[in-house]
Amino acid sequence: MRLRDVAGITPTRMRHSDNFPAMNQPPPRDSVRLDLWLWAARFYKTRSFAKHAIETGKVEVEGQRAKPSRVVRVGDAMRVTRGEEIFEVEVRGLSDTRGPASIAQTLYAESEASRARREAERATRAAERAGYRAPQTKPDKRARRLISALGDIDAL
Repeated sequence: MRLRDVAGITPTRMRHSDNFPAMNQPPPRDSVRLDLWLWAARFYKTRSFAKHAIETGKVEVEGQRAKPSRVVRVGDAMRVTRGEEIFEVEVRGLSDTRGPASIAQTLYAESEASRARREAERATRAAERAGYRAPQTKPDKRARRLISALGDIDAL
């Protein structure tokens, strides 16, 4: 009796992993490298940017400077500085692969105080820039002469 007659499928269509579904899934992790987690959580665009930020002291874990190889566990508190923004987050999930932003946001929870402070600082920076308006066109010959004349006045 052939296998096709018994199961209704040919031997070439059977896979060994079909019998063992647990083999298809990676084992659950209890820790991940810090640089990998920051990259997977989309704080930095590349893993090398994350590593550089850690090495220059822009990332603190539990109030202490960290190394890129430090392991991150669920429940760790972090302070991440990215540009002019400072994030204070708690690790909620672990991942060593970069996925969509909707999944990356589930890996951490930002404190309300941190979020409010970032929004206030962003509004302050926007207000500072609001007074300056860049010209819509390049200055013509007459305007360039006036600009250079004003420059000469400042030199005195």
